[in-house]
Amino acid sequence: MKKIILKTAGLVLFIGLLTISSCGSTKEALAISDVEKKAFEQKKGDTIAIANEEAEYEIIIIEPGFDFWLKSVAKPKNYYSQSYLENRNRIYVTNWNQRVLQPQRYGANLYELQIDYDPNIDYGYEVNYKLYNYFIYFQRKYNQRLGPFFPRI
Repeated sequence: MKKIILKTAGLVLFIGLLTISSCGSTKEALAISDVEKKAFEQKKGDTIAIANEEAEYEIIIIEPGFDFWLKSVAKPKNYYSQSYLENRNRIYVTNWNQRVLQPQRYGANLYELQIDYDPNIDYGYEVNYKLYNYFIYFQRKYNQRLGPFFPRI
């Protein structure tokens, strides 16, 4: 199984080879709920793992609060189509990788390693769903923007 290691401020993310504009206002799109604040304040590391055995890809996310956030704040599975997730992940991965190459500008602690995400490979729904939601979690928790749209729930 192929793996890449990503670390960001207490996070270790192992990834196997791995526009719709906002309808609301900026404040509304970025508003952090009490439940989300609770997830962001957690100190104990969660571990989320999902693998696509057929494609031999795996994603493992170790980040305090992410599992809680995924279960309590994120949209449920099948809310988004796989093509939506793939399109957003392509944008997020591209911007992530550009930031890895500019550590003085974006902070080496947040963006340490590149993600090898090939849009021509079908990683499956689970891998795309968890990767997408990690990007939303990351952007909201660390006040980052990895695309032209606001990271909203």
